[in-house]
Amino acid sequence: MNVLSIIGGNRLAGDVDVAGSKNSALSLLAAVVLAEGTTVLHNVPDVSDTHLKAQLLESFGAKVVWREDSLFIDCSNLHNGDVDEEVVRSIRTSFFLLGPLLARLGRISLPAPGGCKIGARPVDYHLKGLAALGAEIEFSNGIYHARCDRYHGAHIYLESASPGATQHLMTSAVLADGITTIQNAAMEPEVTTLAAFLNAMGARIEGAGTSTITIRGVKSVQPCEFRVPADRIQAGTYLVAAAITGGDITVRGIMPEPQLPVMAKLREAGAEVVEGPDWVRVTAQGRLQAIKVRTMPYPGFPTDMQQPMAALLSLASGTSIVEETVYESRIGHIQELNRMGAKIQLEGRASIISGVERLQGAKVEASDLRAGAALVLAGLAAEGETIVKNIHYIDRGYEKLEATLTALGGRIERVSTQDIGISHKAESIL
Repeated sequence: MNVLSIIGGNRLAGDVDVAGSKNSALSLLAAVVLAEGTTVLHNVPDVSDTHLKAQLLESFGAKVVWREDSLFIDCSNLHNGDVDEEVVRSIRTSFFLLGPLLARLGRISLPAPGGCKIGARPVDYHLKGLAALGAEIEFSNGIYHARCDRYHGAHIYLESASPGATQHLMTSAVLADGITTIQNAAMEPEVTTLAAFLNAMGARIEGAGTSTITIRGVKSVQPCEFRVPADRIQAGTYLVAAAITGGDITVRGIMPEPQLPVMAKLREAGAEVVEGPDWVRVTAQGRLQAIKVRTMPYPGFPTDMQQPMAALLSLASGTSIVEETVYESRIGHIQELNRMGAKIQLEGRASIISGVERLQGAKVEASDLRAGAALVLAGLAAEGETIVKNIHYIDRGYEKLEATLTALGGRIERVSTQDIGISHKAESIL
């Protein structure tokens, strides 16, 4: 077992080139099964989730080859495979394969999905939408069994603008007979990226990025080459890293527009934020000011940035309020930040954060991906050493995190729990 050892107190500064988007890559890796032949994806992030998704594709007969940050996926000979349930349960987006695989194979079985435990994430919208397209789905002993000779166009209304359901149903409808409309669709950048990818394969999709998406079904699509855009959540995390350490970081290779909610809140807290056509720079000096944050679907403040922002505000002057409206259980960071000296109280879905002047290094435990990122940020700003456990969560979504932060001036190292030198204290960290 490995942990992250962080010695806090250093001001982070420099330039960062952000890796490809994890969330986009995972949705594209579900969509590749629609086309026979070899699809090439460039700028795929080297994180555990993308490797697990590639492993799942291989279970269904795809041939997957990694060449640096490019993936070559040959889906010519797919079949209903014998899937490792543990792999499926380890990532939420495994379920996104159900619809497109059913479009190709006519019959498919897939275990129920897993992922970070951040609250209820039912697949009802996915199932209702697939049923509207003509799928017959039964759930038995933790496994979904689905069949459909061919999808037919349908009118689908999502009761909640779910990014996952939007992407899943949009992909599934590509090969349907007739026209499919998705109303109250999610507008996240990952949705527009997926639509661009599918259209590059020969799909006919309009309206992605708005609340109504229209998919005109086609008989078949062809493989293509496509570049995964930069990860907006990784980018936001590094911008917050600049603010929490009183640093100066420029994140390059990104579109500023998806960062606008984070940029606005950093400015409100007192950080200096400057943007260019493909970069954002954050500089901070002195103590930031308390603010209010409320997570919302895009283009609102992203739920994935709620926990890193809470780490930042734990050091701000005054009382901040962070309200989580998307996932009710995205609170695993609170107890651990309090262990480091933060003063955070949970009232319903709102975190009431009374800012403190300093955090102290401690042994803390990541409960999910973004909670892990929040603890790393806190450790960078804290006095002394912070040990972060359960870093497999962090590895799901951050490529080369230690190397990137070290290049910016941070002191962070991945060490084995068996290494007696990981802490200056004698007690076990387990």
